[in-house]
Amino acid sequence: MATLNDSFLADLDELSDIEEDLLEADNDNAEQMEEDIDGDLADIEALNYDDLDSVSKLQKTQRYIDIVQKVEDALEKGLENTSQGIVLEDDPEYQLIVECNSLSVDIENEIVIIHNFIRDKYRLKFPELESLVHHPIDYSRVVKKIGNEMDLTLVDLEGLLPSAIIMVVSVTASTTSGKPLPEDVLQKTIDACDRALDLDSAKKKVLDFVESRMGYIAPNLSAIVGSAVAAKLMGTAGGLSALAKMPACNVQLLGAKKKNLAGFSTATSQFRVGYLDQTEIFQSTPPSLRMRACRLLAAKSTLAARVDSTRGDPTGKTGRTFRAEIHKKIEKWQELPPAKQPKPLPVPDSEPKKKRGGRRLRKMKERYAITDMRKLANRMQFGIPEESSLGKHH
Repeated sequence: MATLNDSFLADLDELSDIEEDLLEADNDNAEQMEEDIDGDLADIEALNYDDLDSVSKLQKTQRYIDIVQKVEDALEKGLENTSQGIVLEDDPEYQLIVECNSLSVDIENEIVIIHNFIRDKYRLKFPELESLVHHPIDYSRVVKKIGNEMDLTLVDLEGLLPSAIIMVVSVTASTTSGKPLPEDVLQKTIDACDRALDLDSAKKKVLDFVESRMGYIAPNLSAIVGSAVAAKLMGTAGGLSALAKMPACNVQLLGAKKKNLAGFSTATSQFRVGYLDQTEIFQSTPPSLRMRACRLLAAKSTLAARVDSTRGDPTGKTGRTFRAEIHKKIEKWQELPPAKQPKPLPVPDSEPKKKRGGRRLRKMKERYAITDMRKLANRMQFGIPEESSLGKHH
């Protein structure tokens, strides 16, 4: 018995040791999580500085200045220096286009950071505006235009926003709980708006440069969607190779904005369509077929981007073939179904039906046939009323 007790006690000691180890491990994990949370909060606090320069640093970087300067020089020179004989990866102009694509993504992210900064500052003045105007650049323009003005009937927002949204913004501003901003906070907000608009104009320059070189860099993709849309797709995706690796369903959504219909009907609005809605093919397609056309465009654009990323067809013939296929399919969708032909009746059977006969069938008919007595019982005399159990006249 002593040995059994000893073994039980030894097992209990081992269990208690394991529990202590697990508790220590849990404590270590909890401390590590607290450190991570503290680190994340420190990062968030770092973004919440009052100073715009501590939040937005892209414009001061040497990389940004160099690329924008090169783009401006290249746009002034035009297409004279396009070198056709060099391998694409070694071409300095292609390297510049790749840098432009990565810079345009960085500019997008920077604009989002500045947008958050403006939103945090301007929330005290007009908290409802951010839910009415979603796009960062539109928001920056509207904030700059409104400033500290409390009566929006004195502010002309025509050209900055659609008329329906202007009406909703004006009505909401009349009932807002916001108060005018202090002068220093307003100045910081306006400076942030100017910086966001400067970044947007730099991004447009970069995209203009990429667009002017698209016929050389991505001839097949440009043949399908046009050089302007091809440049936007490449810029948003982060380069031609990134676009080639992307599935078609995501290419369809590149550039899609969150639409604010302000309570109006969604029947005519195109959701889940990005830059592809700017293509000539999409615009010329009837509205009822546009979503199908958009899916087809996205699929063919992805294939063309994959051909271009491997330099499979520098002439752009594959892209033109794809474009012709798309047009052919859309025309096919619009064709009326063939007219229904009148169906003639089948030829009647003139042959006599095969009925079973023979002695067995005759016997069965005799067995179930009506008897002479029954025939006499059922006989009715002409002109004489029958007697009925229900009464004389029934």
